Amino acid sequence: MHRQSKGLKVSKTLKFIFSAGIFLTALQANAQKTTSNSPYSQFGIGQMREDLLPQTRAMGGIATGVRFQSGLATLNIFNPASYTAFSRTILEAGLYGNTTQLAKGGIKDNTADFAFSHFAIGIPLNKAGGVAFGLMPYSDIGYRSVENTVSNNIVNQRMSYGEGGTNKAFVGYGVSPFKGLSIGANVGLIFGELKDISTISFPNDLSMLRSSSNETREINGVTVDYGAQYSKSLGNKLNLTLGYSGSLNNTIKSTTTITRTRTDGAINNDIENVARDTVFIANKDPRKINLPLKHNVGFTLSKGYNWMVGADFKYADWSNFQPRQGQPQLGKNIGGAIGGQFKPDPTSVKYWNVVDYRLGFRYNQTQVRFQDNKINDMAVTVGLGLPMPETNFGRTFSRINISAEFGQQGSLSNNLVRERYINLNIGFTINDTWFLRRGYD
Repeated sequence: MHRQSKGLKVSKTLKFIFSAGIFLTALQANAQKTTSNSPYSQFGIGQMREDLLPQTRAMGGIATGVRFQSGLATLNIFNPASYTAFSRTILEAGLYGNTTQLAKGGIKDNTADFAFSHFAIGIPLNKAGGVAFGLMPYSDIGYRSVENTVSNNIVNQRMSYGEGGTNKAFVGYGVSPFKGLSIGANVGLIFGELKDISTISFPNDLSMLRSSSNETREINGVTVDYGAQYSKSLGNKLNLTLGYSGSLNNTIKSTTTITRTRTDGAINNDIENVARDTVFIANKDPRKINLPLKHNVGFTLSKGYNWMVGADFKYADWSNFQPRQGQPQLGKNIGGAIGGQFKPDPTSVKYWNVVDYRLGFRYNQTQVRFQDNKINDMAVTVGLGLPMPETNFGRTFSRINISAEFGQQGSLSNNLVRERYINLNIGFTINDTWFLRRGYD
C-alpha cells in the first residue's frame, strides 16, 4: 500500500519559533536604537539603509542581477524577481555594528554601535514562483553638535542631537512568466520615530534651569518596489543574469510633535533629569512626504560554484522630497558598484578551499548638499561566506556570511565633516526543505 503525506518536522517547527523570537527581538531593538553616527543623517529621513544582506554588501552592494551564490538561491530583497530561484525555504537573521571617526579641523571623535539588523524568510512555491517576508532597517539618524558661548560671564552650552530610526516590514512575490525571465514586487510598511532634540544649559551654574526642545516625527506609510531579471546559460557552466529594480515616488506620512521642557541643571549634559515642567506642547498636522524615484540596473556573470562577478548602477531622485523648514533641498543620488566572489575549490575537503571570498567597491554622489557642497560616499568591501556542516541527510545547508565596509563620507575641505566608518554585518543563513512529500509502503 502506498500513502503520501505532507508535514513539518518538529525540529523545523522549533527553528521557526526560534526565528520568530529573533524577529520580535529585532523589532524591539530597532524601535529603540539608532545605529547611525553621521552628521549627514540629520537631512531627509536619515541615513538610508538599502535592502542588502551581508552576502551582497560584501561585494560592493551589487544585487540587481544576483540570483544564486555558490550554487544556491539567495534571498535577495533588493530585487524581488530573484524569489523565483528559491528551491528551499531560506531563513535569514543578522547583526550589525559600526565604528565611526568624525573629523573637522584638528578635532576627532570616535563612536561605536551595535544592533540586530534583519530578519527574513523566503519560501519556494515551485512553478508558482516564490514569496518572501521579513523586517529590515529602513533609515536612522544619529548626529550631535555642541556649541559653547559666553555672555556676561555666563557659559551657555547649546547642544543639538538626533536619534531614532524607521523600519520596513515587507512581503514580496516573484513569478516567472516564461523561461529565463522573472518579475517580482515587494510591498513594505514603513514605521518608526525620528527625534531631533536641542538643549540650552548652563554648566557653570547649576541653579539655572536647562531648557529642552524635542521634535518627534512619527513616520508611517506603504511603499512598493519591483524588479525583473533575465538569466541565460552561455555554456561551459557560465551564466549571465541581467537585472532591473526600482520604485515609483512612494508617499508616506510624517506626524510631528513638539515638546519643550525645563529641567534642573546638571554637571554632565548627557544626564537627563526628570522634567520640572512642560512649557509647550504642540501636534502639527500630518504631512505627506515623497520618497525618491529609483532605478537600478546591473548584471552578474557566474561559473557554477566557482566564481561570480557583477556591477550595478543606481539612481535615486530626491528632488521632490519636502525638507523641513531651514534644511536644504535634496538632490539626486547617483552611484555605482562592482564586486564578486570566488571559491578556490568547490570539490576540496579542505575547509578554507570551500569558503566564499568576496570583494567589492562602491561610490555614491549622495542626495545631500551641505554648505553648498556635494557629499560623496565611497567604500571598499570584503567578506566571507562560511559554510556549516550539512544536516538532515543533506537537505539543510547553513552558512555564516560576514561583510565589512571600509568607507568615507564627506571630506575635510570646505569646512566639512569627514566621516570614516567601518560597517560590520553578520548574517546567519539556513537553506532547508520544510515541506516534504514522503511515501510509505
